[in-house]
Amino acid sequence: MRVGVPTEIKTEEYRVAITPVGVRELTSRGHRVVVQSDAGVGSSITNDEYAAVGAEIVDTAEEVFADSELILKVKEPQLGEIAMLREDHTLFTFLHLAAYPAQAHGLLGSGATAIAYETVQLASGALPLLAPMSEIAGRMAAQAGAHHLERPQGGRGVLLGGVPGVPPARVTVLGAGSAGTQAAMIASGMGASVTILDINVDRLRHLDELHRGRITTVRSSVYAIDEYVPRSDLVVGAVLVAGARAPVVVDGDHVKAMRPGSVIVDISIDQGGCIATARETSHADPIYLVDDVVHYAVGNIPGAVPNTSTYALTNATLPYVVALAGGTASAIARYPELLPGFNVIGGTTVNRAVADSLDVAYSDPEPLLGLGV
Repeated sequence: MRVGVPTEIKTEEYRVAITPVGVRELTSRGHRVVVQSDAGVGSSITNDEYAAVGAEIVDTAEEVFADSELILKVKEPQLGEIAMLREDHTLFTFLHLAAYPAQAHGLLGSGATAIAYETVQLASGALPLLAPMSEIAGRMAAQAGAHHLERPQGGRGVLLGGVPGVPPARVTVLGAGSAGTQAAMIASGMGASVTILDINVDRLRHLDELHRGRITTVRSSVYAIDEYVPRSDLVVGAVLVAGARAPVVVDGDHVKAMRPGSVIVDISIDQGGCIATARETSHADPIYLVDDVVHYAVGNIPGAVPNTSTYALTNATLPYVVALAGGTASAIARYPELLPGFNVIGGTTVNRAVADSLDVAYSDPEPLLGLGV
């Protein structure tokens, strides 16, 4: 199969969809890999490193799209990229279509097949391709929150871990999935007083056992959010429903009740955000104020550490990429969790949560993929 890797063009996005390790796995199996020139530079990977393992280096994205069947990306395709998609293309990337309806409708119009990293889902409910980026985003959320609590950055001037005789910052994390757990762990490690809220008590029980009481766990409810959010120095939003728009759990009144200079970091902004006052920002311009509360809502947080993120992402995606390069049906037979990853096929929406979020018709993917026939 012909596999193409274009340079990411989303603002301040430095990741690339595959490492030389991944290219070598593909070329060793007889697949042809085309990489756009300098696609890996932001992740500290050179053209020579790709070429040394058999990749063909081309100058433009147009050449990549024209000469490939399977397109590998990191972030949702931008409108200019969607214009280059064809019906015979399979796109494998983060899509987050519930939060990006223009991209969703563009993909539907292209006729291409689009598989979303974030909706590849194991029978256990785990999201194996989202997990590594969620882990990085969660860890960075604590760092970003600590940084923007500093007075020169617009914050209250609070040190996350405090000092002897002065209490640490109060941190509330909403959601105990991969991102929220990592945010809570790092904030706790920095010495903050951390409370994590989730509706899954079993998940909270696991965290309590793991951290031996260093992180306070609370069953999420409207009452709990009323209680904890207003008195927090830092709130991290990490609520996720796979494929769907993130539910809004913090409203404008909660934000207004927070102290001036408090900080909100909404990790779930790439699924629409779980904070009512959140709107997507970029690494170049990451924050804004609402009611004197600092909001950090960067849509591609792991893009700030692209070397780490690119290798972590390829570690997770590579088995699926190799399988897809060998054929869709055989890939799904080997990895059934790929099936919910399909979001769009031939102009129809084939993931129910995505279809419901976009208010468009849903179609069963199996007949469209020739499965079970």
